Amino acid sequence: MVAAEASGDLLGAHLIAALKARRPALRFSGIGGPRMIAQGFESHVPMDKLGVRGYAEVLRHYREIMGIRRQISERMLRERPAAFIGVDSSDFNLDLERTLKDAGIPAIQYVSPSIWAWRGWRTRRIVRSVTHLLTLFPFEPALYEKAGIPVTYVGHPLADVIPMEPDKAKARTDLRVPAGSRVVALLPGSRRSELHYMSDLFVLTARRLLQDVPNAYFVCPTASRATREMFETALRRHDATNLPLTLLFGHSHEALAAADIAVVASGTATLEAALFKTPMVIAYKQSPFTWALMRRMLYLENIGLPNILAGEALVPEFVQDKATPGNLANALLALLQDAAAQRRQIEKFHEIHATLRQNTAQKAADAVLAVIDAGRS
Repeated sequence: MVAAEASGDLLGAHLIAALKARRPALRFSGIGGPRMIAQGFESHVPMDKLGVRGYAEVLRHYREIMGIRRQISERMLRERPAAFIGVDSSDFNLDLERTLKDAGIPAIQYVSPSIWAWRGWRTRRIVRSVTHLLTLFPFEPALYEKAGIPVTYVGHPLADVIPMEPDKAKARTDLRVPAGSRVVALLPGSRRSELHYMSDLFVLTARRLLQDVPNAYFVCPTASRATREMFETALRRHDATNLPLTLLFGHSHEALAAADIAVVASGTATLEAALFKTPMVIAYKQSPFTWALMRRMLYLENIGLPNILAGEALVPEFVQDKATPGNLANALLALLQDAAAQRRQIEKFHEIHATLRQNTAQKAADAVLAVIDAGRS
């Protein structure tokens, strides 16, 4: 298995637990994070070595990333596992999967590459690389079935583990949030490459919002020591160390459960916020080079998962040049003051949650074991 980021680590850990419950003798190795390792996974390379996003960022680390992929490929070809599972991170995993599939090792991609956002140009590559595809969203199987790719819709594991009605009071107590605060969750991303562009933006947004909302209290979960240090550096750089802020290591779920509203970097965290029924604003920035390339290839009007799943511009999005502290602070203030807009988001988030709750780990484990058994027969 290979997972390259925190969301993939969570998916991988749930799947390992479900597979071990069915077949305790199974062993798991490759690249994974702390949650997978806690399930007995043997990680040959630290997961954060792969934690880069965007064309410019990947180019800077290209030689190291290619070296890691070559190392993992050679090891798996030598050991010949019963199956390989690429957990998300298709840019890294699809080429690895093609090599293994060509060598007769079943290659399963867990989480669809976003062909629905990228004009479908990846479909041919996926056909060549993947033995079976596990998708998280209900509209995806039809896209792949037309291309002849074996596919199973499994739902999203976060929808299984996050309660339909989160306990906001308990979360606030656990985080020791001051009574009477308007709690704002800041989720600037889980990768160092994201914090490079987002940490200053989120710090300045919080400082700006505090001018209009004096009782605002901020909670910011960080995914690693490195990203925490980057955010702390941004606080010092902008003379904002006195912000009313709890900086967390992990605990994104507690932060979202406690929050009245959130500003969230586009990605899996936006889905987490939706499942916690937290009204939000979405922001995203990356290198100008990467954004110029993405604008040419993207065809969806919205980039946030809640908006894509809702089929409408439900959550305000601010991307690249529009992602400014002023725009984000104004949008957060407007959302705080508009109870009807909050209700609209929350009602749609309930619908999304119900659709995605599919007992995902069990469905994914069933599909993986079917592929393994078919390969042995």
